[in-house]
Amino acid sequence: MKRVHVKRPRRKAWACAALVSALVAGPGALPARAHGQDVPRPALVCAGNAAIRFSPGLTLPTRSSRLTGSARYTCTGTDPVITGAESVIKGSGETGCLSIDSTAVEWVTWNTGEHSKVVYRRHHLVQPAAGETLSLVDGTVVEGKFKGRPVGSPGVQITLDPLKCFADEGVKVIEGPSTLVFL
Repeated sequence: MKRVHVKRPRRKAWACAALVSALVAGPGALPARAHGQDVPRPALVCAGNAAIRFSPGLTLPTRSSRLTGSARYTCTGTDPVITGAESVIKGSGETGCLSIDSTAVEWVTWNTGEHSKVVYRRHHLVQPAAGETLSLVDGTVVEGKFKGRPVGSPGVQITLDPLKCFADEGVKVIEGPSTLVFL
């Protein structure tokens, strides 16, 4: 049998994504037997991969930038018909390699053909190591399925060339695991 070697940064990224997902979802993400029945469980948890592009790219000093992206998710939750989603993300704000202060909209298309429009007003960015970005965003569904529900979207995106933070061109793309938690 041929062995496949998994690179350490990817494994670390997935572990960070799982940890961040649990933190954002809170005790409601735990099985019912792990906490009292009075704590609401998330209506839906979707895990997948996202790629976000910045124009202009991320540099050490923050600057006004547009962001666009896409994501694909596999979902589980209280509605067993929803098993997956794809999304398109657009936004803008003051962005940099060490911080992002932006507003973004994510248009989610569910495997059922239904849609949700999520507005993210806060975007927190932490870089635990060079080349890794730990993001925590929270928002609200403003249109479509799950309208009015809060959404948490933690993720760990990898910058393949963090030294570009020092160049005028900057880091154009970050990508990696992402999660949507609908409460």
